[in-house]
Amino acid sequence: MSLFLDLHTHKTKQERDVFAIQSISLTESTFLAMPKTKPIAIGIHPWYAKLEELTKNMKYLRVLARQENVKMIGECGLDSLRGEPIENQLQILEAQLVLAEELQKPLILHCVKTFDELIALKKRLQPTVPMVIHGFNKKQEMAQQLVNQGFYLSFGDAVLKSEEVALTLEKLDHPFFLETDDATINIKEVYAKVATIKKITVDELKDVIFANWKKMGLL
Repeated sequence: MSLFLDLHTHKTKQERDVFAIQSISLTESTFLAMPKTKPIAIGIHPWYAKLEELTKNMKYLRVLARQENVKMIGECGLDSLRGEPIENQLQILEAQLVLAEELQKPLILHCVKTFDELIALKKRLQPTVPMVIHGFNKKQEMAQQLVNQGFYLSFGDAVLKSEEVALTLEKLDHPFFLETDDATINIKEVYAKVATIKKITVDELKDVIFANWKKMGLL
């Protein structure tokens, strides 16, 4: 039986039939208690990032991100509603994007009301690594704009709550991913809903998701 891939979760518990990538926010204590085996993503979250600490934090991140079990860099990104000024957040994100490119590891991105800035950064730096926007919950037009710019999208509990998001996913003809983030739902609930939306079986959907994962060079 194939596994469920949960691309982005903050849950620490690993289910036996789920390949879950736990997202860990970088702190100094993380450096001392870093998981060595289970799949993780690590980065500097825009809510907690401080430009004055960037040099120090990138020193830690450069070491940790090289571990084999670190599958992605992040979650990192931009948030117009919380955190430092956007110009500072852009510098912090750029540093992590440069590291991801150096290590050839994808980014998992947090993006709130800053899609234009994110697209502009991608156009300027022209990275080759995949950039995945997690928790996507916008309309089809925005989804199409982002995939046209080379981004991947990951969907979570919004597909269970919003007909608009469900429609976006139904119409999406591009590799996508599924996640639980910090929601209380089980990833299997998300797969069941999306399988219905896409009119395929859950097992077929699992194969599709892992094929998408393989396209990013991670299997």
